[in-house]
Amino acid sequence: MTVLRTPDDRFENLPGYPFGANYVAVGGLRMHYVDEGPRESAEVVLMLHGEPTWSYLYRKLIPIVAAGGYRVIAPDLIGFGKSDKVAEPDVYSYQQHVEWLTAFINALDLRNITLVCQDWGGLLGLRVAAENHERFARITASNTGLPTGDQPPSEAFLQWQQFSQTIPELPIGFIVSGGCVNKLPAEVIAAYDAPFPDESYKTAARVFPKLVPTSPDDPAAAANRAAWQTLMQWQKPFLTAFGDKDPITAGGDRVLQKLIPGTRGQAHTTLSDGGHFIQEDKGEEWAQLIVQFIQQNLT
Repeated sequence: MTVLRTPDDRFENLPGYPFGANYVAVGGLRMHYVDEGPRESAEVVLMLHGEPTWSYLYRKLIPIVAAGGYRVIAPDLIGFGKSDKVAEPDVYSYQQHVEWLTAFINALDLRNITLVCQDWGGLLGLRVAAENHERFARITASNTGLPTGDQPPSEAFLQWQQFSQTIPELPIGFIVSGGCVNKLPAEVIAAYDAPFPDESYKTAARVFPKLVPTSPDDPAAAANRAAWQTLMQWQKPFLTAFGDKDPITAGGDRVLQKLIPGTRGQAHTTLSDGGHFIQEDKGEEWAQLIVQFIQQNLT
């Protein structure tokens, strides 16, 4: 296994990202995370990024939620951000990412978690929450879901999947900017490119779109169906806040609200002029919703 580690100088002076670096070992790999707010807080807010981003995506939310008195943990998934990157594509699987994330939560012994998830942050976070429900107190989701392959994927997703597998050089920052209603400035695009000095560092980003279950016999389908059995009995508070201009996940909030009991009575929001990367388009607004959601559902 070839492990790549992005040089630290690639992350110097990134706009809006003043956070200190923290690391923990998972499966022999170094996993990075942001840890802001009071460490002694009884409430932990776990912010999970997706494809092809890293914890930089949550830079607008972290200070607001931390200022609310909560401990905010924002990891970089293995293969992304400041975390180690494995060069061989066959190392990455849906199950392996679940195991890495579970090991991360166990290593920090995170409890009473409010899960904040978007994109693959939800595909992983919802699975991990279902499988470790005793550690989670609440969930808020935006532009995500938990596919089992039993429903056909959208045409928009299939186009993205094909693009990701065929383009010779995967333009990370360009992809993120393209998923936003408000196009990103050059220095922010560069910050999304920072973890990837060349194509050899992008294996995880390249593989992720192939790991989304698109058929009933997908390797992850059975485990995701099992997770849904737990989520369909989930009574803990669950809030959706989807962007109204994301073609990839359009309607996913209605599915979550229909199937998950914990969504009932919550102040679900559609974020106007919010694209796929809602953290960029509506980060401050979503952060305020998260603080209100926790405050209204303290037990």
